[in-house]
Amino acid sequence: MAELNPPQQEAVKHIHGPLLVLAGAGSGKTRVITQKIVHLIREQQIAPRHICAVTFTNKAAREMKNRVAEALQGHNSRGLMVSTFHHLGLQILRKDIERLGYRGNFSVIDPGDSLGMVRNLLREANGPSDLAEAIQARISRFKNDGFFPEEAHADDRLGQEAANIYAPYQRSLSACNAVDLDDLILLPTRLLQDNEEARHDWQDRIRYLLVDEYQDSNGAQYRLVQTLLGTRHNLTAVGDDDQSIYSWRGAAADNLHRLAQDFPNLKVVKLEQNYRSTGRILQAANAVIAQNPHLFEKRLWSTLGDGHSIRALRCANEVDEAEQVVNAILRDRFQRQGEYRDYAILYRSNHQARPFEAALRNARIPYQISGGLSFFERSEIKDFLSYLRLLVNPDDDPESSNWSRTTAPPAAFSRPPMRSLRKILTSLKNACGARWAMVTVSALCAAPMRLTRRSK
Repeated sequence: MAELNPPQQEAVKHIHGPLLVLAGAGSGKTRVITQKIVHLIREQQIAPRHICAVTFTNKAAREMKNRVAEALQGHNSRGLMVSTFHHLGLQILRKDIERLGYRGNFSVIDPGDSLGMVRNLLREANGPSDLAEAIQARISRFKNDGFFPEEAHADDRLGQEAANIYAPYQRSLSACNAVDLDDLILLPTRLLQDNEEARHDWQDRIRYLLVDEYQDSNGAQYRLVQTLLGTRHNLTAVGDDDQSIYSWRGAAADNLHRLAQDFPNLKVVKLEQNYRSTGRILQAANAVIAQNPHLFEKRLWSTLGDGHSIRALRCANEVDEAEQVVNAILRDRFQRQGEYRDYAILYRSNHQARPFEAALRNARIPYQISGGLSFFERSEIKDFLSYLRLLVNPDDDPESSNWSRTTAPPAAFSRPPMRSLRKILTSLKNACGARWAMVTVSALCAAPMRLTRRSK
């Protein structure tokens, strides 16, 4: 524990009662959670089976569990629960779903099957089946907000349609002995609220509950946490309202604020030392964050020095932005005589990678996409480029071209049919020009995509 700073140590050593760890970006919150689990097991002699840590992704759960196992160094961790909310709910249902009238061999349906069920119910009720997808989304929102069918209500027409179909939808699921993904949170809450024996069993099992990224929890998850805590209130909630970005899918940042209302004895520990960024970056971040409404104030700081000055680039559009970034990489590499592997481009969503890929390819800069598929590796794009190669070079060999293996034309156009395709494209290019030939190429690529989707 010596490597922890004083606020981190304070959070780890707080054992009984509710605790909010207000953790700014890069402040070492994951280390606090893992070290607290280790401290509970090794120093406080708490049985691992009485400890549950919840995070929001399977990857984060695996990493946290591995860190705990490594830090325990041989101590027994059997029974320790480190999982996502949905996996925790699934564990509860696997043990006790029969108390809700389901059979033990229940199934979890995917969103596609859920949509089909909603559409069938709307047709039977002469409802707007063309709005099935939107109504399914509203039912999901009801569930994420923690509302059972009898509690669902709305003022708008779409919401009313969803509220009306919500109860029949749940009955259909029950008749099929099935649950949807949102039920993995909602049904355990109902079970624990309505069944005293199940509630006692799980409250006795989970005596210390740690929740990461608490600002991203939704209403249903909040109700589940409250139900699991019982009278012990041994909750460690780690979060930061300034990092809440998932309100569009039901996350409620005010869950952090509700903690102060629900637990008058709530202890708050602020992790404000940032280990990632330099002073100038944090000053800029603090200036932006200061505009947000806060219940808990914090100010990030660092011991890494001021760092380089922040540059603001004005770009006409995403293409101009990508070109400016790539040109900056070329200049800096030339000045430093560095390697391309010394540079990284960060973006928020995968769709933003495309203009950067195009700019990097134009500049002949080798690159690698991390955590996603390159735009130019998609099957339809590979086929499109292969058609273009054939258009430019009619003698191109389809066996050596970069055809994808998922669409129909490459197989259909092998050997004699391929020669016909060459003739068609060449004649079209000669008669109408390359532009209209490319339009034909686009149509050829679009057709197998539509066939593939229909076949699925």
